[in-house]
Amino acid sequence: MKKRLTIVLGLVAILLVVAILAGFRLYNMVMKPNVMTPDQKEFSLYIPTGADFDQVKDSLYGNRLIIDPASFEWVARHKDYPSHVKPGRYVLKNGMGNNQLTNMLRGGLQTPVKVTFNNIRDVKMLAGRIGTQIEADSTAILAYLKDNVNLNKLGFNSLTIPTMFLPNTYEFYWNTDAERFVEKMKGEYDKFWNEERRNKARALGLSPVQVSILASIVDKETNKTDEMPRIAGVYLNRLRSGWLLQADPTLVFAVGDFDLKRVLNVHKEVESPYNTYKYAGLPPGPICIPSLQAINSVLDAEKHKFYYFCAKDDFSGYHVFAKTLTEHNRNAQRYQRALSRIL
Repeated sequence: MKKRLTIVLGLVAILLVVAILAGFRLYNMVMKPNVMTPDQKEFSLYIPTGADFDQVKDSLYGNRLIIDPASFEWVARHKDYPSHVKPGRYVLKNGMGNNQLTNMLRGGLQTPVKVTFNNIRDVKMLAGRIGTQIEADSTAILAYLKDNVNLNKLGFNSLTIPTMFLPNTYEFYWNTDAERFVEKMKGEYDKFWNEERRNKARALGLSPVQVSILASIVDKETNKTDEMPRIAGVYLNRLRSGWLLQADPTLVFAVGDFDLKRVLNVHKEVESPYNTYKYAGLPPGPICIPSLQAINSVLDAEKHKFYYFCAKDDFSGYHVFAKTLTEHNRNAQRYQRALSRIL
């Protein structure tokens, strides 16, 4: 009996040791650190829409992120990840285990990207800028914004659609497509144009789109945000008095030469609805995607009696304002004399 008991206890001990070793090995496979990122910094893994498990592995192994591929694949398959590959941007941290990594990828627990755009001339440039920051490429975004059915649904046309985009920084999931990008921007537009801002626009006799069109002109007249409300006031005075806006930036847009440094009389003869030396009122669309500062400067435009402005002769980038043409001509002559001295 003692001999049999000894044998049984020995077998139990062996089985216990085997179980402990197996459990330890399983624990290591599941929980042990198996991700090694370059310089131990966070690494963004991008999984495209439609990618399969083999493509995920190619990306992980190609970037040398996995220490032990066999253990990762064992855990991934036991968690059925190959059937649940989800696109997106996933931030991998040095030292992650197979279980943590697989749970993140299988659950689609991606990290959003911050999408920023400003100083944009038109929707083509916008599409190009956005296409470098999310999965949707510039061609798809531009095609969506040129489709009249989409434009009608959004409440814009091909000339006014740039006013829907408000330069700022936004959070998107990387795998956002063109439609979802535009829908999110429309939502941001609707939030921005709240009742308070719409009331301010109505008080000026303008629609939100018209405010943005005027703001685009203000944006191109100055990069000094503190004088934007005064310049906006000049153009509002001209509109109220039935004057031509005579805004040089609209001529640059009409000519299409965005490197043009000086507007000449010949440019004032160009045939275009954007030529505010020929046609009264606002142009049919913005000449750029206006900044938030410029839009708010129009809504909170300075109330004054100035109708003219020209560059200051100290070359500070600011402008000097005038109420009469005679006064404006004197200011312009001072600037020209100062310019002649340095040329």
